[in-house]
Amino acid sequence: MAAARHSVAEVFQRHWPDYNRTYAVPPQAAEAARHIMLCRTAKLGGHLYECDQCSSQVPVYNSCMDRHCPTCQTVRKQDWLEARRVELLPVAYFHTVFTLPHSLNPLVDANRRVLLNEFFHTVHWVLQHFADDPQWRLKGLLGYIAVLHTWNQRLLGHFHIHCIVPGGVWQRQTGRWVSSRERYLFGKGPLAAAFRNRFCVRLEALRRQGKLAFGGRAEALADPIVWAELLAELKKIRWAVWPKRTAAGPAQALDYLGRYTHRVAISNHRILKLHADSVTFSWRDRADGNTLKPLTLPAHEFIRRFIYHVLPKGFQKIRYYGWLSPARKKTCLPAIRQALHAPEPAPPIEETSAERIRRLTGVDVRRCPHCGKSALSYLGKLPRYCGRGPPCS
Repeated sequence: MAAARHSVAEVFQRHWPDYNRTYAVPPQAAEAARHIMLCRTAKLGGHLYECDQCSSQVPVYNSCMDRHCPTCQTVRKQDWLEARRVELLPVAYFHTVFTLPHSLNPLVDANRRVLLNEFFHTVHWVLQHFADDPQWRLKGLLGYIAVLHTWNQRLLGHFHIHCIVPGGVWQRQTGRWVSSRERYLFGKGPLAAAFRNRFCVRLEALRRQGKLAFGGRAEALADPIVWAELLAELKKIRWAVWPKRTAAGPAQALDYLGRYTHRVAISNHRILKLHADSVTFSWRDRADGNTLKPLTLPAHEFIRRFIYHVLPKGFQKIRYYGWLSPARKKTCLPAIRQALHAPEPAPPIEETSAERIRRLTGVDVRRCPHCGKSALSYLGKLPRYCGRGPPCS
């Protein structure tokens, strides 16, 4: 399959004005689209460099830093990973994924903030409930990171939470770390059943409390009979929970999680072609041996699917629980490290911004695009430019 030649930003720059005129767009989606279109353009300002060899002037424009922008995620992900490295422990790590049934998608669409928060709360309730259950031989406080994704490879709704869990619990009263079994943390079947049962209980409670809306595709669920049929169906099926030990070593576990934390619905490298009114991108067909295939969508449908995954403003897609929560980490983590006789983490690497970007991305920002020499010198800031007249203030 051919290498990508285009970007998500190009799709929006070409087709967003017409899409925005044609359809009602939520404010948070319109804001994300605007940021993506402006990212690394003169309108955001930037910095000016001059080549010491050929005297060419090279502008480097600012990133939008929107969490939904595919262009901005590499450095942000690495920042996050480096901050997490000091929290690693010399124990087994487990990757557990909880997925909501697709039959719930219309209800989630009508209640994004409420039900996605409930999704996080349910996952935490289930994991900590199992950690407290004597049959799993732990009896203590878990600490883990949970990351929400809302898409599948074709950009359709697929609500799931990735959890990276260190294999063990902290018993605060005794000051002991209790390790889990080497091969698994908790049983897959019991986890799935508890996840299903708890979320169904919470759905019924939210409805009784009048906290659920029934707009859009969820309108029919306002009927008590249809609602009862949905709950009966949900309670009959097996919900998807995928628990698995990660690759050997905590550093590999963290790198594994890094694949998920700062992903957006689709990365630029998957955009294969832009046509007059359509977009072709690559996707992996899990049902066909993980085969990479092309998919062509009308441009408006591509944009609709992309902005479907823009999260509510202020919604936290990465959350920390148990002894890794902000309230407990400062006291629990040093105590756990001491109990495990684990060495102190290595200090962060000292380097310039140019050195860091080169290490993370392979891009030498001091290399002149005209003569190819690493000889760019900083001249100063570039103000934002609105497109006409003098630069913006």
